[in-house]
Amino acid sequence: MKSYTVTANGIRQFVVEEGEGAPVILLHGFPETNYAWRYQIPVLSKHYRVIAPDLRGYGETDKPASGYDKRNMARDIRELMLVLGLKKAVLVGHDRGARVATRFAKDYPELVDRLVVMDNVPTRIVARDLNASIARAYWFFLFHLVPDLPEALIAGREHIWLRHFFSDWTYDPSTIGGEAFDTYVRAYQAPGAVRGAMADYRANTEDVAQDLEDADIKIACPVMSLWGNDFHAVGKLFDMQGVWAEMANNLRAHGIEECGHLPQEEQPEKVNALLMDFFQGWKG
Repeated sequence: MKSYTVTANGIRQFVVEEGEGAPVILLHGFPETNYAWRYQIPVLSKHYRVIAPDLRGYGETDKPASGYDKRNMARDIRELMLVLGLKKAVLVGHDRGARVATRFAKDYPELVDRLVVMDNVPTRIVARDLNASIARAYWFFLFHLVPDLPEALIAGREHIWLRHFFSDWTYDPSTIGGEAFDTYVRAYQAPGAVRGAMADYRANTEDVAQDLEDADIKIACPVMSLWGNDFHAVGKLFDMQGVWAEMANNLRAHGIEECGHLPQEEQPEKVNALLMDFFQGWKG
């Protein structure tokens, strides 16, 4: 696996890459970095050119003060593709990365051959359906919107903050431990890292407005939605097949048993098999 940094859309983007052939771009979510794809890259790269950037505000990518609305974060990926000479790709997004990938598929339909979204309810649907149960499950959405306070409370306690999410959001609370947990803690201890993640959430108003503009336009390419059946904020709270049927006509939908919010890390073999099956015929 090689890693490098390129400047695209005005920021330095850190990328890991492996393999040759038709491009597959992996976009991580919160509270992670491109390290989240460590179980997918070795498998997919036997058949595809796998590219996994750290998103704006995360990991080793720049963490500017602005530009976190999903249209601009999708532009980050578009400009990255231009630098890398990619004319079309398959996009796989988890959580926040799925929001970026969804906006990308709406804004640049000619550049996406197929789209995978993992354990994600689109931003406008969360906002539209918000009630007491959803607000309880999505409390962190609201907390992260508060200016400055999360950064102040989390500073020096990144391990406590991350331990909560990794334990609460997984079917087996010990799934993310040892080296994996330490890797994520180091990433979020870096200067600006917590602020970058908060800025991603604080773009919520812009994100909802962008989503409402083209809510009646379904995603053009084939879409596969994957989720953990045991995650209280997604699989147990939403009709995920119905949610993504609102977003795409050509849809595959799979709930994964004994799995929470991190399918790619909790059930990597099942996820890899579903991805390889969905990618069949992708030649670039």
